[in-house]
Amino acid sequence: MSAPLLDVRGLRVGFGGREVVHGIDFTIRPGEKLALVGESGSGKTVSALSLLGLVQGAQVHGQARFAPAGGPERDLLALRGRELQALRGREIAMIFQEPMTALNPLYTVGDQVAEVLQLKEGLTKREAWDAAVQALRSTGIPEPERRAMAYPHQLSGGQRQRAMIAMALAGKPQLLLADEPTTALDVTLRGQILDLLGEIQSRTGMAILLITHDLNLVRRFADRVAVMEQGVLVEEGAVEGVFAAPRHPYTRRLVDSRPERAVEEGRAPGEPVMRGHAVRVSYPVPRPGVRGWFSRGEFVAVQGADFEVPPGRTLGVVGESGSGKSTLALAALGLLPHDGTLDVAGRRWDPRASHNRALRRVVQVVFQDPFSSLSPRMTVEEIVGEGLLVHEPALDAGARRERVLAALGDVGLSEAQFPGLLARYPHEFSGGQRQRLAVARALIVQPRLLVLDEPTSALDVTIQKQVLGLLQRLQRERGLSYLLITHDVEVIRAMAHEVLVMKDGRIVESGPVDAVLSQPREAYTRILVAAAG
Repeated sequence: MSAPLLDVRGLRVGFGGREVVHGIDFTIRPGEKLALVGESGSGKTVSALSLLGLVQGAQVHGQARFAPAGGPERDLLALRGRELQALRGREIAMIFQEPMTALNPLYTVGDQVAEVLQLKEGLTKREAWDAAVQALRSTGIPEPERRAMAYPHQLSGGQRQRAMIAMALAGKPQLLLADEPTTALDVTLRGQILDLLGEIQSRTGMAILLITHDLNLVRRFADRVAVMEQGVLVEEGAVEGVFAAPRHPYTRRLVDSRPERAVEEGRAPGEPVMRGHAVRVSYPVPRPGVRGWFSRGEFVAVQGADFEVPPGRTLGVVGESGSGKSTLALAALGLLPHDGTLDVAGRRWDPRASHNRALRRVVQVVFQDPFSSLSPRMTVEEIVGEGLLVHEPALDAGARRERVLAALGDVGLSEAQFPGLLARYPHEFSGGQRQRLAVARALIVQPRLLVLDEPTSALDVTIQKQVLGLLQRLQRERGLSYLLITHDVEVIRAMAHEVLVMKDGRIVESGPVDAVLSQPREAYTRILVAAAG
């Protein structure tokens, strides 16, 4: 076997005297793909970033010997200042998790890639621009000459990630650190980005350290896997061996964390809680040229959608970003004007917002990111009890507190677990616990329908399984109906009774979940199902 490209020994990382990574060892050989796997807080990202000195305020100890072909061996953790800066982007490059925050919004993507080439390769401005366009072309961005002149906000999520990859690979590194490079992307785009990285890796021979919590990505992409739990490397080996026969209990828990179906089958009696017919949602957009002075065009986000949400059942809506599924959810919540009809419990959303208060008690929502959807300035008691102030203003403080405690108990949060629970703030809880708070806030007004907008996409796989289990239990016990919006086919398979597949604002396929996912009629549905496998 070839000598290691990177040999990490006894890596320790701490903050303010508190150690978070406890002496881990791992190696990466030239041309190898190693996945560093673990939940949020396991230390995987901190471990990778500390190799390049990118963790502010961290105390880093140990050795990380980097031995590139044709270059001297160096200990990365001993490098300082200009030595480390010269190595970054040229010999070791980084792809960050969220390209929208990693790319500078004030510069075009072409300028940002060209800047790397000027700094690392010494090219002239003209040469760097031409090379930047070629780098974008190599990542499969359509019309690279035009896209190079675009700003990050003018590109789709997949195009932004490709621009990040072009920037990372501009210096022809021998090692690429990829920190959750597909987490923010749709399932089909994830596959495309993985295929792109694999194709570039096989062409250039570089090694890749993939940091992720997505086990499907690891199965599909990596040669070896290293599993981290709470700053400790608990298991390492070939992907096939570790996934087929995990030795450590934590690894077994990760492998067994795929969503499980535990819902009541069949159609419940009764009228649908929500019914939509020919629902159409459009937005005004400016027309190009002189015509835009006198009139505006329109962008149709949802076109002619028909659907029903039966009592006690889940209707899943699946599709990529831009398919119209989130717009349909906002219309279902009465938050967007629409054409067609949307009935909730036999009543129609009224264009006059003041007339919809009674319906808003029937339909509640759980958003994608519990951290941004919960006010950081409100306590748990204020957040969960807020709906009662609106819908049951006659309740006194004592009765309201009892209802808040009952709702928290329903979602598995209690004073026994969290002393002073009602006086705590959202930042004092983990991601999964915050999502439980969001569910409790929705449940306290006793709704009949919950709109679930990507309720688990921001969570680790084990926490995702717990939250889905909670939603399944609440549906069985309370007869709740769910309108589930997601791009995750596995979540649809575990939760939904019926499914709508949306593309470009239209429903391209619908039916019972087993029939649609096992024998899809449309090519687009087959692509979604294949990408999830």
